[in-house]
Amino acid sequence: MASVAFLGLGVMGYPMAGHLRNKGGHDVTVYNRTKAKAEQWVAQHGGKLALTPAEAAAGKDFVFSCVGNDDDLRSVTTGANGAFAAMKKGSIFIDNTTASAEVARELDEAARKGGFSFLDAPVSGGQAGAENGVLTVMAGGEQAAFDKARPVIDAYARMVGLMGPAGAGQLTKMINQIAIAGLVQGLAEGIHFGKKAGLDIEKVIEVISKGAAGSWQMENRHKTMNAGKYDFGFAVDWMRKDLGICLAEANRNGAKLPVTALIDQFYKDVQDMGGKRWDTSSLLARLEK
Repeated sequence: MASVAFLGLGVMGYPMAGHLRNKGGHDVTVYNRTKAKAEQWVAQHGGKLALTPAEAAAGKDFVFSCVGNDDDLRSVTTGANGAFAAMKKGSIFIDNTTASAEVARELDEAARKGGFSFLDAPVSGGQAGAENGVLTVMAGGEQAAFDKARPVIDAYARMVGLMGPAGAGQLTKMINQIAIAGLVQGLAEGIHFGKKAGLDIEKVIEVISKGAAGSWQMENRHKTMNAGKYDFGFAVDWMRKDLGICLAEANRNGAKLPVTALIDQFYKDVQDMGGKRWDTSSLLARLEK
């Protein structure tokens, strides 16, 4: 059993912290910007509640975070009452936020100066993956820190990999989002085309999902897409945030992402339709408007 803190109890963080407590059997202290959410978590799972990130992190072996963006991450780490000021020597900070590679490298440097380790460890698998404890975790950082943290991370993960030095986890998550955007748009266009052609979409998917066109998106989203229901996962607002990170990094490293840039604009169209909180499969709604 390890002494653990978890900062950020949103859609992803809440169940992830629960797995650390219940499946991992760790001693968990939680912090959330909205105190009521932390109180709810403690009432459900046990553990302790802290009023600041620094209070949560004090004396802990591992500190996890899963917050909204770069600014939120800086706030809970190096900001006022941030966790980094309270981290003990030799401890490890594991960040599960989808953020920029730039902030990951920045926080890795700050952690080194503080005598502890930092892993950028964004996740894939969505709300369902978090709730079921089967997330994919792509990490960046030092091998020794990764090896020490992995048994703890395993409580909420199905796949965990070290992708390279600080920032490599975030760069890998960018590739994940780039690939998903293209897949969802392709699936949306395929379903839209099939409907216009008068085909039975269920019969079509039953056949083509077993061939080269098959994907997780096809298996798990085609029914709800065909039904025009878009409340089953990762929100459009969040995807636009992630694609913005991808495009900004591409501008820095010279990568060409024409399809990603186009689909980002398609998601903006969905936002303008009122679909900010629809899931990412709502690209079909844009085609059918």
